[in-house]
Amino acid sequence: MTRADSGRNRPRKGFPEKRRAILEASRKVFGRVGYQGASIDVIATEACVSTRTIYNHFENKEQLFSIVLIDSSEQVAAAHEAMIERHLGSTSSAAGLEADLVGLAKDWVRPRPEFTDHFAIVARINAEGENFPADLHDAWQKAGPLRVQRTLAARLARLAEHGLLHIQDSELAAQHFAMLISNTWGRGQAGVDALSDDETHEIAAAGVHAFLYGYLPRG
Repeated sequence: MTRADSGRNRPRKGFPEKRRAILEASRKVFGRVGYQGASIDVIATEACVSTRTIYNHFENKEQLFSIVLIDSSEQVAAAHEAMIERHLGSTSSAAGLEADLVGLAKDWVRPRPEFTDHFAIVARINAEGENFPADLHDAWQKAGPLRVQRTLAARLARLAEHGLLHIQDSELAAQHFAMLISNTWGRGQAGVDALSDDETHEIAAAGVHAFLYGYLPRG
């Protein structure tokens, strides 16, 4: 795959419902067979549209993949931002802090069937490593993982302002939180060997306990 920034922000005109159907079908196909294995013909069949319809909306497969990845990343990021707000948005006391963080951790790593195709694409990106176009990798990080990290960092910083945590670098703290609960991530998002509720709670609670050991105020 060549560098994929050509025309990403210049999608062709077309009916919105057709465009959405193409994006959803493309995400399934790219997740299933990867960029190299996917073809416009296969995507058209999956979307129940003609190849001409696809080219009415997108210049080529490269642009389509780029838009699918960013669009999907933004959807996943929005879902994570919503759960961060849901679990930590009203946290105001030390008594409820650990329970709220455990709730966030459990929600964070639970299987999300609606995003299975997205995480399949991400797994292929990670497998390609340095062979994946750097500009598209950066765009994906900005639209997805970094956006979520910054949202979590801002919420943790707010908790620190209220005296519930001791944090010098909120973005580093957000990274630590994600890493400490990530034992369940690969299994949960891939939908393979999914953990039971009890196992998920145990690992999430252990990760949060370790996080709080490093970030609770001393003295």
